[in-house]
Amino acid sequence: MHFETPPINWNIDWNAIDWDAPWLMPYKPIGIRLAEQVLAGSPVHVALNDTLDSNPNIDCPVRFVPQEESQGAAAYESFIWQTKTVPTRDNFHDFFNGLVWLHFPTIKARLNELQAAAIEAAGVTQHRGKLRDALTLFDENAAFLIESKSKSALLQAIRDKAWRHVFIDEREAWRDAQLIIFGHALLEKLMFPRKAMTAHVFCQPAPLHVMDDADIDRKVASMLAPEHLATKPYAPLPVMGVPDWSAENKDATFYDDTAVFRTWSQNRPI
Repeated sequence: MHFETPPINWNIDWNAIDWDAPWLMPYKPIGIRLAEQVLAGSPVHVALNDTLDSNPNIDCPVRFVPQEESQGAAAYESFIWQTKTVPTRDNFHDFFNGLVWLHFPTIKARLNELQAAAIEAAGVTQHRGKLRDALTLFDENAAFLIESKSKSALLQAIRDKAWRHVFIDEREAWRDAQLIIFGHALLEKLMFPRKAMTAHVFCQPAPLHVMDDADIDRKVASMLAPEHLATKPYAPLPVMGVPDWSAENKDATFYDDTAVFRTWSQNRPI
């Protein structure tokens, strides 16, 4: 994988999704069938609803509707909360948003609940405030680090920006760990991977150990307390550094790029 920035053509080419990319593996079983429906001519909202109807094990509290149905709504998140429907356009951004709803419905519903409550309390203003900013960042760009109980030092090292320790010294620990990309905007960006792409890893109040995705959905949702989220509990992580997420990072010099793998001593956030 090479990191030259391609000339991005935002015309919709549903074949452009690489379902063998490691960051898409959790979503592949449902996502590949969803994309096939869209390729066959279904609008994204129709394909999402069909997927819900054909998968009774998906306990998703919303349906998907065309973007036009939300015209005149004061706030997107309030519309979802009040109608239990998600306005959906025929583009990659909303496709991935819907796919995350199908895969992690409890987390998405909790984020929407908190957004709607914050809007109800403060109204729609120019400045969203710390909580709504944190919720939006979570929804668009968050990731979860799942570690084994016996090897659980990675998250702290990521928080410390100790990149050589994270990716070189602890490289074997990644065999028993999993980074799950939750943010749908980041999933969209990763269609054209670049070395500097960064996820915001959720620094949850209790460890996340190896479990199935349904358990992750329930566990993370239970951790989404407003007072914790308002602190913006995230650790920036350059995702192309994750072992096996790019061919180039097999060479340790990959991590010498301080424009990407910045440390606290540089006094700049990633």
